[in-house]
Amino acid sequence: MLSGNQLNFYPNFGIGTLMLNKTRPVSLTLAGMLLAIASGLCVSGGALAQAYPSKPIRAIVAFAPGGIADGIGRLIGQKLTERMGQSVVVENRDGAAGTLAARAVAAASPDGYTLLVHTAAVAISPSVSKEGFDPLTELVPVAMVASTPTILAVSSSVPANNLQEYIKLKGGKFNYSTAGVGTPPHLTAEFLFKTLKGVDAVHVPFRGGAPAITAVLGGQVDMVATSMPPAVPHIKQGKMKALIVTSPKRSATLPDVPTAAESGFADFEDVSWVAFFAPAKTPPAVVQKLNAEINEVLKLPDVKERLAGLGFDPTPSSSPEFAEYMKKEVAKWARIVKTIGFTGN
Repeated sequence: MLSGNQLNFYPNFGIGTLMLNKTRPVSLTLAGMLLAIASGLCVSGGALAQAYPSKPIRAIVAFAPGGIADGIGRLIGQKLTERMGQSVVVENRDGAAGTLAARAVAAASPDGYTLLVHTAAVAISPSVSKEGFDPLTELVPVAMVASTPTILAVSSSVPANNLQEYIKLKGGKFNYSTAGVGTPPHLTAEFLFKTLKGVDAVHVPFRGGAPAITAVLGGQVDMVATSMPPAVPHIKQGKMKALIVTSPKRSATLPDVPTAAESGFADFEDVSWVAFFAPAKTPPAVVQKLNAEINEVLKLPDVKERLAGLGFDPTPSSSPEFAEYMKKEVAKWARIVKTIGFTGN
């Protein structure tokens, strides 16, 4: 017999006898015991969320300073600092299409003090990266922040107002620029062009969205496939025109531009997004608190205005909803990569 407090189980009867002392046993049903344990876990999770954060948080951006992911990451980080009472320190760790940063965060302690700011590229990496990184198992989705569609745009001097008119005008032969091989706009454009008969579109990759657009403005390249933000100022100034937008519905920023579905690509959509992730096994209570705080930040008028100015729409969701979306994104990009025969860099 063990001395002091002890617990004896009788599994055949589902009864536990809790010896509070040597002379006064108290009988508990197994169900009651499990309920007590579960209640304790809930209290512990709640206490953990209340205590978090108790020190500064690192937010590692998967791309270089000055880009869209960096700008949005810093915007949300600043607001989280104000709301949560601890500094959110943004670091940039670019390389390998964002995989270097993703791996660093995945290897960090799963305590909520190291976060990842990444884009839709993280959903593409399992299909194209030789690094073997799996975001579905090595990261936990915390919160989607904002999204924007891909557009195909040309110089405003081109006498075509939609993709069909442009293809007919060019006899199906043209080239197009992107911010780089394997980026979402590149894979999207390749997929769209491969589904059209008689189209011979040659990809001209650049190192960034700005030079890819400049090449179109200067007449060196026929078309650009890009996320909306870097192109919107040129479109608003009348220097470029968008032929198609890949969002499921027309963009409020460019309401006159037809969607992919309206352009003959049924059930196709592609949006670039920015989101926060944490290492796998981060406590659910911490993930939920971060998710709730980020969603509150997205309601702020100045944040909405800033995102709109970048060509992004706020996309609040719960962490489980974002996790389901991530599964669909990984599967979607796997199909696209297979269809176009893309083998990576």
